[in-house]
Amino acid sequence: MACNPETLKSVTLFELLDKDELAVLAAQVVRREFAPPRCIYKMGNPGGVAYVMVSGKVRLTTIDEDQQEVVLGEPGPNELFGLASMLEETPHQTTAVVVEPAVCIEIDRHDLEVLLRTKPHAGLDLMTVLGRHIHAAHHLVRSRAMHNVNEIIEEQTTFGQRIADKVASFGGSWAFIISFGVVLVAWTLLNTLLGTRIWDPYPFILLNLFLSMLAALQAPVIMMSQNRQDTKDRVRGEMDFEVNRRSEMGIHDLARRLQHLTDQVDDLAEEVRSQRVPVTTADRRG
Repeated sequence: MACNPETLKSVTLFELLDKDELAVLAAQVVRREFAPPRCIYKMGNPGGVAYVMVSGKVRLTTIDEDQQEVVLGEPGPNELFGLASMLEETPHQTTAVVVEPAVCIEIDRHDLEVLLRTKPHAGLDLMTVLGRHIHAAHHLVRSRAMHNVNEIIEEQTTFGQRIADKVASFGGSWAFIISFGVVLVAWTLLNTLLGTRIWDPYPFILLNLFLSMLAALQAPVIMMSQNRQDTKDRVRGEMDFEVNRRSEMGIHDLARRLQHLTDQVDDLAEEVRSQRVPVTTADRRG
């Protein structure tokens, strides 16, 4: 079933195409309808086709290193999925499953080739949009990389937790020990030297009461602060794990691309060697 050019105009990748270019592309693509729980494509399938979401709901999933299914998201209206595998002609890295009756526009490399042969300037428009997406992705990566764990935790801290942290910080400092020791010494000396005007005679029962109340209040406050510290350590550990995981994935991707480039260079070198014309003795004399 043919596609309406206006539908393609609302797709981000094709938003810069003019009416003639949209008409050429619309004559090539196919409008497809899918019913749940159909699988549009599976992870590892040849990636010769991409899809534009028109209506309905499709869920994209993948398998992580622990062989667990991970939901990557659900494309919204006019969003593309499967594009990278279609352009690179590599197997799909995700699985697309229909959750609700869906209508999609199917696009393959041949459709884009016809568009570029007919309207060469459309290639610049497509590259411009892809460049914007690359810049947006770079900005997102930089913003995520600049996140400070302490700032994230500080934003989520309540007023009571801030007080608990300050009390625990002061209670574990030399300032508290020295000031508390001065108060104890002053209390005992005054109640020993003032004679009949003392208010807490030996064995300083009132002082012991104050110390007991202080310990009773200070212990749970310190425990609250300790729990907060455990939360901070857990958040830091999770973010470190995510950073290490992304770094590992990036290294694997770079290794794969490097191997791909190496294979291409080897193929090119082999083709050059095969097309090289041998030089004869007569050619050398000439």
